[in-house]
Amino acid sequence: MNWLQFLSYAVVTAATPGPNNIMSMSNAGRLGFRCSFPFNLGIWAGFSLVMLLCTAFCEALSSLIPRIKTPMLFIGAAYMLWLAWKTFRSASAIEEDHRGGGFASGMLLQFVNPKIYIYGVVSLEAYILPYFQGRWAALALFALLLAFIGFVFTLLWALFGSVFKLLFSRYARVTNTVMALLLVYCAVSLFL
Repeated sequence: MNWLQFLSYAVVTAATPGPNNIMSMSNAGRLGFRCSFPFNLGIWAGFSLVMLLCTAFCEALSSLIPRIKTPMLFIGAAYMLWLAWKTFRSASAIEEDHRGGGFASGMLLQFVNPKIYIYGVVSLEAYILPYFQGRWAALALFALLLAFIGFVFTLLWALFGSVFKLLFSRYARVTNTVMALLLVYCAVSLFL
């Protein structure tokens, strides 16, 4: 297993803007880091459940249909390139969402968050299942590792919410370009 490629994909994907990171930043900016923490714990709980479900789904599909890996890699790469394009073209201001900020809303957000499904499926199909297929304990640990990496970046976005908002506002073009290029790198690295 190529740990460098796996971790670079996981970190870049978890660090780029998505529903979890933007909502976490917005809640922390509105409520403060401490009061937004239950929302972030909800994200972690929901993220963990979704990653475990993705692991079971991918393991079952990969066992039944081994040819699914290549189409899943292309779908994942296409989604990352689309995210890169959207990131590059996004406006300088981050739109805030002032909905609820509790544990339940953070957890439920995960079940409708397409970014983490792609994150889980691509991670599993490209980096994990080729080496750990059929080893359920290891697969469950990888699922929880993916959720933990996402949680760490969600907390970082919350902790530095006001800094990131300022950065995006003042240096939007540079920031968006760097994030977009990192996503393109991750999409290309799926096939290396």
